[in-house]
Amino acid sequence: QLQLVESGGGVVQPGGSLRLSCSSCRFNFSTADMSWVRQAPGKGPEWVSSISGRGSRTVYAESVKGRFTIARDYTKNTLSLQMNNLKPEDTALYFCATGGILGWRSASWGQGTQVTVSS
Repeated sequence: QLQLVESGGGVVQPGGSLRLSCSSCRFNFSTADMSWVRQAPGKGPEWVSSISGRGSRTVYAESVKGRFTIARDYTKNTLSLQMNNLKPEDTALYFCATGGILGWRSASWGQGTQVTVSS
């Protein structure tokens, strides 16, 4: 394990915003494709978004497109997920993963941070 650490989760009302962050002192975020993945209780993992190692390409699941933004901060070696206009169906445990859209399932994941959207 690379001990990726996610943070920034919490409880928000529908329409609210959260910014998730992922960090690791052991993994170089500068060159690797990275992803955000989420898993709701009793459900399988759902891919959310990926960003290329150089940060030039981002892709999103249709369910979050236009609401979520994935980004890197190369100086801090962190990965973020800005989540706006949150919906109840966004409620899940969110993980960052070392791998892009094709490799996230077999990649190293963090421990996750819980996002709960409820009125």
